[in-house]
Amino acid sequence: MKMGINGAAIATAIAQGISVILCLFYIKNKAKILIPNKKHFENDKILYKELISQGLSMALMSSIVSLGSVVLQSSINNLGFLTIAGHSAARKLFGLSIIPFFALGTALSTFVSQNRGAEKGDRIVKAVKYANIIGITWSLFVFIVLMFTAKFFIHIISGSEESVILNNGSKYLRLSAPFYIVLAVLINLRFALQGLGEKIIPLISSFIELLGKVLFVIFIIPHFDYTGVILCEPIIWCFMTIQLVYSFYKIHIF
Repeated sequence: MKMGINGAAIATAIAQGISVILCLFYIKNKAKILIPNKKHFENDKILYKELISQGLSMALMSSIVSLGSVVLQSSINNLGFLTIAGHSAARKLFGLSIIPFFALGTALSTFVSQNRGAEKGDRIVKAVKYANIIGITWSLFVFIVLMFTAKFFIHIISGSEESVILNNGSKYLRLSAPFYIVLAVLINLRFALQGLGEKIIPLISSFIELLGKVLFVIFIIPHFDYTGVILCEPIIWCFMTIQLVYSFYKIHIF
């Protein structure tokens, strides 16, 4: 509607508001088990303690990840506005392509926590295995698609014909796409560990990410410029995944 940034903000708020209303209607008609009643407001200190500790752990993890992103962004900002434009377009497509990872991870977390309560550790291990297979399959599909269409999608998202934007954006996608396999396993294991009630292990993973980004900003990116920016997260994903694989399979579930 030609409203610029204001239009983007208004559209977001309206979309979220409509989503809330639709969810409430759905709950009322199809999922009444989610509607609380008087007994659900009774004091349960053990439950409150668990929810608060788990929530604080997840909040701290997200904060650490966000801090790492700010540190990395400071280096990107020094590479010029054309590089920033290409990177921004590539990150939008990256975010879109990994949505299935987080959807799968959320489902896995719920499944793991349910089977933890039912003391069915074998089903937890199988669920993680199958989630990884699904995630890796999706990663390979995205990788193949991006190898041939990266520049086209950058052009569509950015609306630009500038070669620097198209080349840098497509370079980001093509270099990072092979590492989506690692990212899929990383996300699955992180959500599975959260479903098991683990609070410290995901935090350690976040600290690895923050430390890795700081080291890249100081030592790697000044020498390799945008290529260093592109490889920063994929290489860190590898170290994070090693830590999570070790931690998950070290845990004696039952």
